[in-house]
Amino acid sequence: MHDKQQLLKNLPAVDKVLDCVELSSSTAPHSLVVDAAREAVAYARNKILAAQTDFSVELESIRSDAGARLKRKLIPSLREVINATGTLLHTNLGRAPLYTAALEDMVSIARGYSNLELDLESGKRGHRYSHVDELLCRLTGAEAAAVVNNNAGAVLLALTALARGREAVVSRGELVEIGGAFRVPDVMEAGGVELREVGTTNKTHVRDYRNAITSETGLLLKVHTSNYRIVGFTQSVDANELVNLGREHDIPVMEDLGSGMLFDLSAFGLPREPTVAEQVEAGIDVITFSGDKLLGGPQAGIIVGKKWAIDAIRRHPLARALRMDKLTIAALETTLRQYLDREQAIERIPVLQMLNMSAETLHERSSTFAQQLGKELNTAAISEYYVEIVAQNSCVGGGALPITDLPGSAVALRLPNLSLDRLALQLRCQQPAIVARIQDDALILNLRTVFPTQFKALAQGITAGVLTLNQDKNKGA
Repeated sequence: MHDKQQLLKNLPAVDKVLDCVELSSSTAPHSLVVDAAREAVAYARNKILAAQTDFSVELESIRSDAGARLKRKLIPSLREVINATGTLLHTNLGRAPLYTAALEDMVSIARGYSNLELDLESGKRGHRYSHVDELLCRLTGAEAAAVVNNNAGAVLLALTALARGREAVVSRGELVEIGGAFRVPDVMEAGGVELREVGTTNKTHVRDYRNAITSETGLLLKVHTSNYRIVGFTQSVDANELVNLGREHDIPVMEDLGSGMLFDLSAFGLPREPTVAEQVEAGIDVITFSGDKLLGGPQAGIIVGKKWAIDAIRRHPLARALRMDKLTIAALETTLRQYLDREQAIERIPVLQMLNMSAETLHERSSTFAQQLGKELNTAAISEYYVEIVAQNSCVGGGALPITDLPGSAVALRLPNLSLDRLALQLRCQQPAIVARIQDDALILNLRTVFPTQFKALAQGITAGVLTLNQDKNKGA
């Protein structure tokens, strides 16, 4: 007890901690500097109270801790991550990376003023979505288009504008749940639309929709199961059948395509999925899909379809609450322009580049990086490691093409005497952060989702992480 009391008495005052070059000369906000010093002293106090009498309470040790805490406080919460997981549309990592020109256009628009809602020819007020609606109509064949800040918002807005106070008929097999426990029935309830389920989980026929139609039916809803698949003894109603039924009863038909594709990606070895243009041609009145999934653009909810329906959607008060900002519109316009030339889109849009990457190209990329990583580790005098190329599939992610694996390879780093879990934590806390997978006692680095310009930072970051763990291990010894 006497030792503990003495250690507590020896704790320096916060002012003493602040009186060092690193903290006193810092250009950080003074409040953050003081907070870091207080936290360092409090940390030392808690260690003493926890009966860890061997814990250092020397002034320089506490100052060093305060300096480290201040550095962490100055790191932005939202920051760059090197995605070495092989998941292309990783929701936790921000989904689709943007095309370089889209980023440049965002910077240009953000730097000053723009004609966001000004018609430059007439000099009168314009509409912010005029910058993308013509492009969307051209690319999909739709009569009109609208955009909001995300696809859940697009579905909510369309349902509310077209069927509020009435019923929407939907197959039980299409009552999907997307990320964050966000469910289609919940969206319908929020929009004041009553859910009318038909069919069974695995089989729904057009007669099920027909038998459910009453005077209260306001909409026939189809939801593409983009984030899961029901296989085996199944049956669903295609767009053409649903459109014919809707026209027979003068009821609009809406489809949420989820990830949405502007052209067929089966040439990449991917399964055949309906494109937006095909559903427009089938006669669907309203189609919604995401901008930051297979389209490869910014987060957006895109709505295309018949002019009468889009006009009703645009006029609804909820449209303003869900509207896009100027930076997103700039990025979306630039991304959509690439799709005017299919080959250009495949060449320039990062997600399409990754989807189109051959197994041979990925193996080449993995080999190049493995050599680079080995060189960094050797330069740092790290000897106990093994680097090899292993077979590793990539996945699309983001609720798109859920049963599709992209065959290829990855780099496996094995460190027999170090904890891979601790290394993964160390990598996530670096700047830029590095996110990879641990599998079969190895750190797996899938280069499909790593840009060549990031190779050096990735190799150096991993080396720095290994060095830190080695130092901690030696201190413990």
